[in-house]
Amino acid sequence: MKRCPKCGQSYTDPDINFCLNDGELLSRLTEPSYSSPFGDQRSPRQDDSPPTVVLDQSRVTNPIGWNPPASPPVRYQPPQGQIFSSYTTPASPNPTLGIVSLVAGLCSILGFCCSIGFILSPAAIITGIVALVQNKKDPERYGGRGFAIGGIATGIAFLVFWVIYVLLLIGGSIIQGP
Repeated sequence: MKRCPKCGQSYTDPDINFCLNDGELLSRLTEPSYSSPFGDQRSPRQDDSPPTVVLDQSRVTNPIGWNPPASPPVRYQPPQGQIFSSYTTPASPNPTLGIVSLVAGLCSILGFCCSIGFILSPAAIITGIVALVQNKKDPERYGGRGFAIGGIATGIAFLVFWVIYVLLLIGGSIIQGP
């Protein structure tokens, strides 16, 4: 049997360790015939842990046998001579305009519902053409030819789909009549 020291509630369930009313840790109630194996009558709540011992002050080192180093340690010195080779890696071509063209073209198609494609599709076509011209003049400096072609194609595809959409709307309104 266990009892809550705070509220006095008793519990018979051995699996409950905390009071259900106030959450206090339950203490075990002992039988009146309980005798300690140590021969004394200790209460079950008494602390059996060993006493805390305060140690002496910290250990004092003996500096008598210590010899300081003759000189300070040697500092790191970088190796002498040429470190880098004269071979330079060529810079990779810059595909920025081609990527901008492709992203603008894709966003124009995705922005069909809110008509943002009218701004992005011409931007995709123009930046794609500029990227192709730069790539043709200096292919080692400017790259992204495939991105530029994709941007031009998606920009034109938006305009074509928009024209087809408008023609279908006009044709549907003509067929329905007034």
